[in-house]
Amino acid sequence: MRYAEVSVNSPAAQRRTFSYVIPTGLDLKPGHAVWAPFGNRILQGVVVELTEYPGVEETREIAGLIDPVPLLSDARLSLARWLSDYYLSPLFEAVGLMLPPGFERRTVTRISVTGREQTSGPLTQRQRHVLHAAGQAGGTSLKELEKALGKRNAQTTVSQLVARGLVARDYELERTRVRPKELPYLELAVPPEEALQEAIRMRGHGAGRQAALLDFLAGRRGPVTLSKVTDHTGASRSTARTLARKGLISIRNVRVRRQPTTSHYPVPPEPLQLSFAQEEAFHAIHSALTEEQPPLARVFLLHGVTGSGKTEVYLRALAETVALGKQGIVLVPEIALTPQTIERFEARFPGRVAVLHSRLSLGEQYDEWHAIRQGEADVVIGPRSAVFAPVENLGIIIIDEEHEWTYKQQEQSPRYHARDAAIRLAELTDALVVMGSATPDVESFHHARRGDYHLLRLPERIGAGGVSPLPPVEVVDLRSELRAGNRSIFSRALSEAVRRVLANQEQAILFLNRRGASTHVQCRDCGHVISCRRCDIPLSYHLAEDTLLCHQCNRRVPQPRTCPECGSSRIRYLGLGTQRLERELAATFPHARLLRWDSDVTRGKHSHQDILDRFRSHQADILIGTQMVAKGLDLPQVTLVGVVNADTSLNLPDFRAGERTFQLLCQVAGRAGRGTIPGQVIVQTYTPEHYAVQAAAGHDYDLFYRTEIAYRRQLHYPPFTRLATLTCTHTNDLACQREAERMERLIFRERDSQGIADLSLAGPAPAYIHRLRGRFRWQLTLRGTGLSGFLARIPVPQRCTVNIDPLGL
Repeated sequence: MRYAEVSVNSPAAQRRTFSYVIPTGLDLKPGHAVWAPFGNRILQGVVVELTEYPGVEETREIAGLIDPVPLLSDARLSLARWLSDYYLSPLFEAVGLMLPPGFERRTVTRISVTGREQTSGPLTQRQRHVLHAAGQAGGTSLKELEKALGKRNAQTTVSQLVARGLVARDYELERTRVRPKELPYLELAVPPEEALQEAIRMRGHGAGRQAALLDFLAGRRGPVTLSKVTDHTGASRSTARTLARKGLISIRNVRVRRQPTTSHYPVPPEPLQLSFAQEEAFHAIHSALTEEQPPLARVFLLHGVTGSGKTEVYLRALAETVALGKQGIVLVPEIALTPQTIERFEARFPGRVAVLHSRLSLGEQYDEWHAIRQGEADVVIGPRSAVFAPVENLGIIIIDEEHEWTYKQQEQSPRYHARDAAIRLAELTDALVVMGSATPDVESFHHARRGDYHLLRLPERIGAGGVSPLPPVEVVDLRSELRAGNRSIFSRALSEAVRRVLANQEQAILFLNRRGASTHVQCRDCGHVISCRRCDIPLSYHLAEDTLLCHQCNRRVPQPRTCPECGSSRIRYLGLGTQRLERELAATFPHARLLRWDSDVTRGKHSHQDILDRFRSHQADILIGTQMVAKGLDLPQVTLVGVVNADTSLNLPDFRAGERTFQLLCQVAGRAGRGTIPGQVIVQTYTPEHYAVQAAAGHDYDLFYRTEIAYRRQLHYPPFTRLATLTCTHTNDLACQREAERMERLIFRERDSQGIADLSLAGPAPAYIHRLRGRFRWQLTLRGTGLSGFLARIPVPQRCTVNIDPLGL
């Protein structure tokens, strides 16, 4: 008898697998998706490994296969194990990252009558309601009862009736959320000559639509979609069915791939002439692709200034990978970057690029996933989750803008970092990792300097005519502007530069990393700041909607006319966001055509592409944006970049605030002067002396790194240690605090019992946002090594979440 260890789709499973008997005749392999009995339900599961002996004495049989082909390879299963162990997430949540879109299906509880007669006591009104609903054909779902009676009342009432034997609970899986797309195709079932003769006869009998359809198909080779036939002939589906019944045509459904990108690929460009530095970088990567090397030697950090041609090195490396018969994954930090990236890579690999990201419809994601699995794509492009694409013959993973925080999954488990997951996957598949950035993550650069990664440098910007200089950066002290009597949002230097750009019919980008119109609203009389009832943060005023909005829970409140505390009408809108910046620009430069790019205007599926296309075609003179405009965009007509306030990220209470500011300033400055006309950058700040601002103004990463790494070493922060946060949440603040204090005692007890000397604990303390979406939050921060293994031995309640290697504190 053989057994399978199965990861089951249930919160109760956590990081465990469960032993099941493999039924006779069922050919199971690791990676197969199966139906597994779990309690009194049948749940989805994935076979993790096969064994000769079960992990427990009593086992049950696997109920059946979901898909005849294993959905996960051995490498993906090992990666899921690693994700679960390192980030302390339930195993099926890690496995679920690699399953087809729409695969996971919840269990639906159905209630039906048993037919047993009532013998004891009268029924309450709620019980009668449940009995009536359960007596309908097919019964009813518990979810429907919860909608009618409330969750607690419905569950209590159903349990009472089950105990009395009047109703029964059954469990079934919800309906499949997505299926392959099929289109009806029409084809002649008789020779074309016969069809044409039949069409002439039909016209004589007034059947003009049928005749037109036959004429159309007779002039085509092969099957044609029904929609195309309808467009050209006006014939309907019923017309086609009539002809099919007469045996003149055949109708068959054909599976088609939903295309999330355009099918009109640009003409493949000739590969650019590489510079000496690009040639050296590509040669190192090429050698690693074609030669055997230890795993750590197969990780490259490509440090190239903005505009230095990193993308061309990526394209050459991918072309070499494809020539070797392998495939590549390209990760980008933002969905906003995928249109431009897809365009470039489709031009070089026409028809062989697949895309995966959350803005695609579920059907498009499903089709792209299966196309990748079947080997129909050489290159897969997408944000962090694309690292889990089912690429069977992986040769290279490219991580563009590797420093970006969006590569870290923050909101839900597993809280993985795509960069670390990519390196682990590359080790398991003997693939190569190339990480590129003009402003590498301090920890990545430290690894490269230490020799863990290969460091490749592209020190010069490459323009149309060869090497071109980086744009000069002017730092404007806003304190001096105030002393000079300038109270405008725009310094004198920035105003003059914008006028010059408009006069020369060039383009500009103005960067401000805050959306909305005002960051908070305050009463002038009593000082009350209007805050979110569910989150401990001020509401931001949004001009376009004329509402106050919480940027955490998205709660909207109408614009107040009077103070809710004292009733005063003297309400002041403070702070600056992109909407107010847009209004001030329109007032100052009334003839300028403006375009705004932030999350408020990019909710549609193609919003990013539309904005990018409009700006590139010079339908706007000035692009106003948040961090979306700072990432990897190549806009040759932009000659001016203005940073309206460089201090927005500098004053955050986090040890990475300096690094974050430096990266943003350097990245957005790199958007200027990428064409034939030299660029200019103006940075407005109240702290011009800060080392991050000074280093960014000189495009000097090495200066920034030396200063930053000295601080990190002195204060014992990463990369010289590891961090983990444990956050407890509760609707009651005192209960939340007590839970955090209990966790503190457990951690100290475990630390002392193991005799660990290098583990320190800060907190418990209220989180930076103390209340979020109606729940209070208390946080503990651990600092040391081996934190995953240490915390795995501590029973963490469901109300607490663990974040290994958090990006911010």
